Amino acid sequence: MRFFALVQSLLFIVSSFSVTDSNFKMWVDRAAIDIASEKELKFNSLPASSLVVTDAEKQRCRDWYEKNVLFTGGEGAPAYDFRVDGKSFKKNIKDWSFEKGGTVPANGGGEATTVTLTHKNSRLKARVQGVIYENRATCEWTVYIENTADENSPAIKDFYAADCSVGTGISDLYVSKGSDPAADDFQMRHTFVNFIPMRFTANGGRTESFLPYFNINGRTNGAVLALGWTGQWSASLAQKTGSVSIKAKQEKFNACLLPGEEVRSPLVSLTFYDGDNPLKGFNTFRDWQKDVTVIQGENTLLNGFVIANEFSTLTCDQMIEKVNSIDESVMQGIDYFWMDAGWYKYNEGWYDGVGNWIPDENRFPDTLKPLSDAMAAKGKKFLLWYEPERVRENTVLYNKGLENKGWTVQIDDNIMWNMANDRACDYLCNYILNSMKTNGVSMYRQDFNFTPLAYWEKSDKEYFGGRTGITENHYVTNLYRYLDFLLDGIDGLVIDNCASGGKRLDIEMMRRSVPLWRSDYNCGNADGTVKDDVLEATQSMTYGLSFWIPYSGTNRYFHSEYASRTAILTHQSTYDPPAQELTKYSKVSEYMSGRYFPLTDGKTDLSKFLAMQFDCGDGSEGAAVIYKRKNVRDDEYRLLLNGLDSSKQYSVYSIDSPDDVITLKGDEIMSAGININAEKTPGAYVIFYIAR
Repeated sequence: MRFFALVQSLLFIVSSFSVTDSNFKMWVDRAAIDIASEKELKFNSLPASSLVVTDAEKQRCRDWYEKNVLFTGGEGAPAYDFRVDGKSFKKNIKDWSFEKGGTVPANGGGEATTVTLTHKNSRLKARVQGVIYENRATCEWTVYIENTADENSPAIKDFYAADCSVGTGISDLYVSKGSDPAADDFQMRHTFVNFIPMRFTANGGRTESFLPYFNINGRTNGAVLALGWTGQWSASLAQKTGSVSIKAKQEKFNACLLPGEEVRSPLVSLTFYDGDNPLKGFNTFRDWQKDVTVIQGENTLLNGFVIANEFSTLTCDQMIEKVNSIDESVMQGIDYFWMDAGWYKYNEGWYDGVGNWIPDENRFPDTLKPLSDAMAAKGKKFLLWYEPERVRENTVLYNKGLENKGWTVQIDDNIMWNMANDRACDYLCNYILNSMKTNGVSMYRQDFNFTPLAYWEKSDKEYFGGRTGITENHYVTNLYRYLDFLLDGIDGLVIDNCASGGKRLDIEMMRRSVPLWRSDYNCGNADGTVKDDVLEATQSMTYGLSFWIPYSGTNRYFHSEYASRTAILTHQSTYDPPAQELTKYSKVSEYMSGRYFPLTDGKTDLSKFLAMQFDCGDGSEGAAVIYKRKNVRDDEYRLLLNGLDSSKQYSVYSIDSPDDVITLKGDEIMSAGININAEKTPGAYVIFYIAR
């Protein structure tokens, strides 16, 4: 273990000197974790009663929250830190006065409190916005710093959203890969927490190397750490005696603030759980994620029909004819029609027309409204693709940027719309919302196909006086303001968070959107072909991403049983849906936003089973999905379910033979299991269970 810890530490050092937007850095980052990780994930069983959030967990969360997040100079220690003119806040608390506000309700059943800090030697003010979700044993906080003076503030640096510790003792760590994109996107890694700081970062401003989620699993208790920062976040963990040290921040920030200017930290959340089983933490965190997201109610399950991809040349009339020609039996399973890139005027391809958010008049002379009206007449939503943060030359937004200094930032032929500029953000808010309303858009697909860090750094130098990190800070803050503006502007709007497939999956984005397209590894080619291992990759991604996120989607390319069952998700789409496939597995999809239990970690290995279980939320019913890949030799799978009521009797049956019911007690199913006939190769087996 010491050898692995040393090598891991050396790799993290190499990473710290690597270019922050490079494949090499991503390789080094992942190698540092892989070298000390288990090859196959295994989890102990956990009865349903142990998954309930206890009073002790709620109290532990409350105590930590009040002593650290709502710190006012007395008992405890602040959960954050920053330097003002070279002086650490934590080491100079006497330089600040504190005022604690009252509590107000927050979204998702939370209770919000603001602590205001006033610097005695300058006119800097800080606000700590804390929220506790006691029923989920979860708390979160964000730190804001404002200059209320008429002159520039002292320099602020080392702005840590989190600089704290949790008393988990000697701990293991569960962390997931981000999106490369590759077949192993979102694969979970299980390793130990090193005594030398383990440093995790975004790559180029997106979640490529790792997802910003960490399950710190101690021997008697644990905590799930998550970050909300759609930029270049940084997190480090280190084992201490009796605890794990946590540091998290926007990776690079060193700037004075102009008069009236405000900056913010990443959002940080901690979910507390007792016991040594990490599944308790994962499931409590998932439940909390559901509580705070806008994807609720009628939006929980959505099936889409892709009416036009980026290569389509269909006209408006042809698309309307396509909508109207769909058989009613198929139409019943469709919730929305999906129109991807290329609906605007472009030259050689969809990518060189971004910034022209006006329908191509040759194909759509009356905008897209006749098409969206045809969809609405069928009771369906209209999803339309945009990439608002990128513009190309000679487009509408490009020309607008030329008229206003600082509204765009260009590197080579790629141009970023500079959301850090408040006026540019305001313009984009109104421009895109007007476009959506004009075209009848009720689902908004936001893509983001470049790494922004170099643009932010260039903007710092050109437009923000060389203040490091100030562009990124304002950009990310305004990105959230922009998305909230759209959500407020269209009732019931659903936002699809794409970003080259799964490269913006932090908790700030997840509470505003859902990844209908979680990895570009699933992209098809212009000729309609897809990668040979796309089904097994899809299975592996569902296995890995489900630890953290209760909602996600992808596309179903094939009509085989194996392919259809591979694509079972809360949100799924298809180009040509057979009627019986769209709703056949809806019950399993409903369970997928409940509790999650990984069963067999086959990753992308074609010689291994991969299996996972989803529960309604209380252990009374659910489903397991078992994938037998083409090189698996065994014709039988031993199914050990998890999260059941140990004392209750359960009926267990296959979707393919619902009359062949096996009845066993919960503890028997979790300990001894049930043999499942798995003769089909490849095959996908759906097993239901329900308490009697």
